[in-house]
Amino acid sequence: MNTMLDPDLLATRSADRAASLNRVYNYVYGWMAGALALSGVVAWMVAQSVAAGSLRLSSGMLVVCAIAEVALVFVMSAAVNRLAPAAAAVLFAVYSALNGVTLSVLLLVYDLGTIQTAFFVTAGTFAAMAVVGTLTKRDLSGIARYGMMALIGIIIASVVNLFMKSEGLNAIISYVAVLVFVGLTAYDAQKVRQLAEAEGAGLDRAMVNKLGLLCALSLYLDFINLFIYLVQILGRNRE
Repeated sequence: MNTMLDPDLLATRSADRAASLNRVYNYVYGWMAGALALSGVVAWMVAQSVAAGSLRLSSGMLVVCAIAEVALVFVMSAAVNRLAPAAAAVLFAVYSALNGVTLSVLLLVYDLGTIQTAFFVTAGTFAAMAVVGTLTKRDLSGIARYGMMALIGIIIASVVNLFMKSEGLNAIISYVAVLVFVGLTAYDAQKVRQLAEAEGAGLDRAMVNKLGLLCALSLYLDFINLFIYLVQILGRNRE
């Protein structure tokens, strides 16, 4: 009998593939959601402490946090093959907490209505693009390449605007950044599907877990950056 046409074998393979997809999706998006929650709690606690006068949030502290965040992303990305899954998870949690400290500035600068509106718009946009990235059969790596080039331009323009202090340029940067992270969200969601398919094809689960954390980190960064730029856009429009 041709095993390739055996209904029982095909059903088993289909069930295994579905289980693998569900496990990886739950793992990646679970970690992403947990990281967002941790960042939100830390941001709220820091903002409350600053408002109450029990904590002074200096520019030096924010710079140190930003440098530490960049270092953690570099370590996680560069050493993923050598890190134990537990170590990678701890680094991700530490990164999320540090990012919460820097995000607290938004709670101190913008009103609650702007923050809430930006969050719901971000969540809706993110969910829509994650679905697109998961379901589309089109290779989105081209979007990622152009998105990364645009991101470099955004960083350079942002540094230049620190000295120019141009509201017009800042607005352009914000709108372009939103488009970039919308595209990157779809691409990173597609990577999650590819990772799930790789596990179904036999990729070692420990490696899948570590790569899954990197996928969760990428999606987390997409969400956070999309949120930050939408806050700036909505906050500017309300002024």
